[in-house]
Amino acid sequence: MREALEMKYRSLYGCHFHAETNITITPGATYAIYTALATIIETGDEVIVLEPAYDSYIPNIIVQGGIPVCVPLIAPTFAVDWQKVNEAVTSRTKAIIMNTPHNPGGYVWTKEDMLELKKIVQRKQIYLISDEVYEHLTFDGRKHESVLAYPELYANAFVIYSFGKVFHATGWKMGYCIAPDGLSNEFRKMHQFLSFSCNTPMQYALAEYLKHPEPYLQLPDFYEAKRDFFMALIRDLPFTVHESSRGTYFQTLGYDKISSLGDKEFAAWLTREIGVACIPFSAFYQSGKDDHLVRFCFAKKEETLIQAASRLKKLNAFL
Repeated sequence: MREALEMKYRSLYGCHFHAETNITITPGATYAIYTALATIIETGDEVIVLEPAYDSYIPNIIVQGGIPVCVPLIAPTFAVDWQKVNEAVTSRTKAIIMNTPHNPGGYVWTKEDMLELKKIVQRKQIYLISDEVYEHLTFDGRKHESVLAYPELYANAFVIYSFGKVFHATGWKMGYCIAPDGLSNEFRKMHQFLSFSCNTPMQYALAEYLKHPEPYLQLPDFYEAKRDFFMALIRDLPFTVHESSRGTYFQTLGYDKISSLGDKEFAAWLTREIGVACIPFSAFYQSGKDDHLVRFCFAKKEETLIQAASRLKKLNAFL
């Protein structure tokens, strides 16, 4: 499977690394993120986290004795505020966690974003934890900018992926970490005592499936169609659409026209009274920052999305 992955990324980005020394198979991407942080973080080290953020990042930093330094993205699009990122870098900064396409906000980093990151890394040698699990879920012709395509960034990076997102099998818990020789060696020292092995039969199956690139190359069109289907269904509902999702399978919506409740209270109310679940964005901030935004998942069967939209039509009464 590692050989198949080497061929995949050589084809996608023209990068050259070795299956044997640079790719480590892990029981899921969340595990790989934890292991990468455990590999490099010492007590008192600072790690920059761009919020809102996947909810495992900050606990993983804290349990290693590190200090999360939270930098807010620009709501509601969740683009990166590079001035604030630069201001957050100190002599104690050990790493930055980056995530593109972005969960929960759906922002897709641009080449300009990568060049700004490159300036920081060149100015101060810090590690990157690059969470790229939604690598193939980019919409409207956008290109995924991988750290693997930037040698100066990859030299200090742990780049993390998930088979669950690519092949619709999140419960299988299969992921991998790609890193340069030295970082891979240290990662594996930690990995060998956290997970003695990964599911071998599944690895053979995935290796066989990776021989055919069409399934993952067609993912953008597959999920873009689901996004557009969902957005058409809710077009006449009283949500505020600041921007259609650029990537992932999540859509951000504002609800100021419906309710003045805080986002957690609104999400609970929507589930209880309307019968449709969403996630409040404040759950992805350490401070609980509340911009009155919620996240819906459109990675569902069409009949499920139709039923959800039908229930949400009750909200028109609140206009």
